[in-house]
Amino acid sequence: MLDRSTRDMLQPPAVDAAEGEGWLVSYLDVLTLLITLFVLLLSLAGNGLAIKGSQHGGEVSAVVSPQAEAAARMVAGAGLKPRHDGLEPRFPGLEIEGVSVLEDQQGITLRIDDNLLFDSGQAILTGQGREVLGRLREVLVSFEGDISVEGHTDSIPIASFRFPSNWELSSGRAIAVLRYLAELGVPGERLRAVGYAETRPLGSNETPEGRAANRRVELLLHQEANG
Repeated sequence: MLDRSTRDMLQPPAVDAAEGEGWLVSYLDVLTLLITLFVLLLSLAGNGLAIKGSQHGGEVSAVVSPQAEAAARMVAGAGLKPRHDGLEPRFPGLEIEGVSVLEDQQGITLRIDDNLLFDSGQAILTGQGREVLGRLREVLVSFEGDISVEGHTDSIPIASFRFPSNWELSSGRAIAVLRYLAELGVPGERLRAVGYAETRPLGSNETPEGRAANRRVELLLHQEANG
């Protein structure tokens, strides 16, 4: 028979139970986080986001459900950026015939066809023009950056007593829009007006369609730099 000292040498060393199961706890934590993230992504992709596109204008708008917004906030809080962080749904429901929404490095541009705002050769807002700007009021009042009101014309010369050239016409239209936006409650210190005449065309001035595209007023919303 083996003596006691020999038996102690042959017996396996004792393992602390808590130490032995430590890896299992960490694995379960990671698995739980992955399952939570998967559920949030399913919520966003499955029933949270609806996208509508226009074949001609190229605009895209998004309608986000409250559940998806809540899920997106949770994902953002975990260090992931929501995929819809951009123009939409920041400006939801902005669907007005003759008004285009664009975004580039300068900021967000609301492009308005001039026939929605003015009669030919005039710089006095029509009733329809006031209505269009009124529909933009909530968006513009809530925007915190600067807003440039830019007037553009086609290349056909104008030589009236009030507007000796397209410079005066484009500037007068920009000022008319600016004044009305101020009346609507957009802070005047955030507004400025500029006329470009025919110097920044979108289309060819050789065709009626091109000239119509060139006659416009643009509201450029300058996004504030982060950080």
